Amino acid sequence: MTWQRRINGALVKFTGVQLTRVRPAAQSSPAGPAPAPAPEELVRPPADPRADRLLVAPVFIMSPVRSGSTLLRSLLNAHPELHAPHELHVRRLTVGFGTPLARKAMEALGHNQADLEHMLWDRVLHRELVRSGKRTIVDKTPANAFAYARISACWPDARYVFLLRHPASIAASWYEADPVKRTREEAASDALRYMKAVQRARKALTGLTVRYEDLTGEPEKTTRAICDFLEVEWEPGMLAYGEQKVVQKGLGDWSDKIRSGAVQQGRDLPGPDEIPDLLKPMCRSWGYLPEEEGR
Repeated sequence: MTWQRRINGALVKFTGVQLTRVRPAAQSSPAGPAPAPAPEELVRPPADPRADRLLVAPVFIMSPVRSGSTLLRSLLNAHPELHAPHELHVRRLTVGFGTPLARKAMEALGHNQADLEHMLWDRVLHRELVRSGKRTIVDKTPANAFAYARISACWPDARYVFLLRHPASIAASWYEADPVKRTREEAASDALRYMKAVQRARKALTGLTVRYEDLTGEPEKTTRAICDFLEVEWEPGMLAYGEQKVVQKGLGDWSDKIRSGAVQQGRDLPGPDEIPDLLKPMCRSWGYLPEEEGR
């Protein structure tokens, strides 16, 4: 027994106190900042699509916020061949080179940072698809509209569904989702950013345009058109996609509620005098306001 143990034993015997060595706390290395996304000049299509991509013809729903994309996702996900998971935000996944040697090694293989990020995105979506047991993945992240050029470069064979809704209804729904966070004017301005991004994507890409009002007013006709575009057979079960309820926070107008297996219609469209001036140009562009009105 060492003298330290003898002293400790005496302390315990006469005072009930025992001395223990203080061990330094394990220090976790602070997480460094996430790598910045690849600069635009590095973005390019896959050099060898068959080797560089696992997905074939993925589907992207390009839509503003509060435009019914959750409803559309649920309808499509009820199809036995379509897997439409929750918002995945894969475009936010970035890749960094830990050392200059790693960068040189990848460059020797012909890969830049954007190439590696695209491979990562493709792998994540492909794993999700494989685990679903279905044939085609559908991603409905609204923020993807801001990165449509990057997405089209990553998957040159991608297909697009553009989901529109009356701009004033989008803005009202965006405000009602969190009236403490934003005023009605701020909600309209913020929602307009998404609408403009979707409009840019519509001009640059080829795809099918679907309106929320048609999806809720004529769900069978609209889902049949989507299935034709995606080259899959229409399934009646799409209109009764479970006993679930997909109810958005703070909304009384959201129509993706299930009653007896049917999609219910949403709120009435706003009149011209109810449309904020900020949104009238977009209403005209999307055909919700005649050219001679609202000027």
